[in-house]
Amino acid sequence: MEKFDVIVVGAGLAGLAAAYTLAGEGVEVVVLERGDYPGSKNVSGGRIYVNPVRDLFPGLWDEAPLERAIVREGATLMARNRSFTFHYTGSELRTSPPQSYSVLRSRFDRWFSERVEERGAMLLPKTLVSDVIRENGKIAGVIAAGDELRADVVIACDGALSLIPEKAGLRAPGRPHDNAIGVKELIQLDPNLINERFNVADGEGAAHLFVGDVTKGLFGGGFLYTNRGSVSLGLVVSIEDIAKEEAAGDIPALFEAFKARPEIEPLLRGGKTLEYGAHVIPEGGYRSLCPLVGDGILVAGDSAGFALNLGFTVRGMEYALASGHFAAKAVVQAKAAGRFDAATLSAYQNLLEESFVLHDFKTFQETPRVLSNPHLFGHYPELAGNILRDLYSVPAGPKVPIFTTLRRHLTLSQLWTLLKDAKEVMKI
Repeated sequence: MEKFDVIVVGAGLAGLAAAYTLAGEGVEVVVLERGDYPGSKNVSGGRIYVNPVRDLFPGLWDEAPLERAIVREGATLMARNRSFTFHYTGSELRTSPPQSYSVLRSRFDRWFSERVEERGAMLLPKTLVSDVIRENGKIAGVIAAGDELRADVVIACDGALSLIPEKAGLRAPGRPHDNAIGVKELIQLDPNLINERFNVADGEGAAHLFVGDVTKGLFGGGFLYTNRGSVSLGLVVSIEDIAKEEAAGDIPALFEAFKARPEIEPLLRGGKTLEYGAHVIPEGGYRSLCPLVGDGILVAGDSAGFALNLGFTVRGMEYALASGHFAAKAVVQAKAAGRFDAATLSAYQNLLEESFVLHDFKTFQETPRVLSNPHLFGHYPELAGNILRDLYSVPAGPKVPIFTTLRRHLTLSQLWTLLKDAKEVMKI
């Protein structure tokens, strides 16, 4: 019967970060991945903020296969027949080292897994974990491909639909309110066209978010990231809203309509689709995090719910990397103590509390509730579009004063609604 110090379930960023850290500390670790290779199933949108985790993995970033340093930020409010876009760029985005990059996870994860193996960890792809092993009330291993594999600690890192925390009794099945469906298409485009269309230079990239009619008023939005020779275009929609709105439940149709928008189609013209996929994304924030520690088990990455949508930024990769790293550090401490119960492994919770991870989640714990306001996805994009339409309109006759135009749209009732919503936004 196989016995290891640690079994990591899932070779995404959290699992690979845990194994990388453990192997570096001389801990015997095996990573079980159900895909053909790490990254083979990943259709992530593709942006990683490096600053928060740069010091956790020294030397790793110099050789990492990252795509483009993000130097242009953008956002678009989409009404049915018009839109309002703003772009931001600043000198701080072009300083070295850059704060964030676009990334193709199928490429990055495979490269990272090779670094993990070089450190001495064992990686077993094409291995499906179906259950956990319990022994005297403690998690003592997993059932993988019908075999029993035992370990002092299991680290669950197998994504938003992870069954391992459920099998271990740490969480109930995921709730529609706390998750979204993300679809993404990777579109090949000549690098020179990318530079021209997104106003960037070689090695520089753009990130853009879209909200409003792109989801037909449902909670969610679109994203676009430029890679070296491709563009990642995606759409995220709340599972709860999809269930409520049957007419809008056809996500592929929503996505095709998004691609056909005049704000999007010219940017992709002449491109070739390389891949298309969908996956579940945790969106519940701090209040939806599952218990992270049990006897003989830790939970990290998307399995724990470590993804944070702030509206103007969508973050997850650095939380996955950091949580995997801190889970490994907690195991190292437990191994030194010779105990792997929840009380000893709770060092993981403490490390997260002291780090940016849980600081961020607590700071922005109201964000999912505030962003679920339907006004943000239907009413305000239309309002902004209509105001700008009238401001920019030049009629055949005399033009009305600007104040008159604004007063026509911003009635007392409208201003009251704006004030109430603004008070809620102030909570984040």
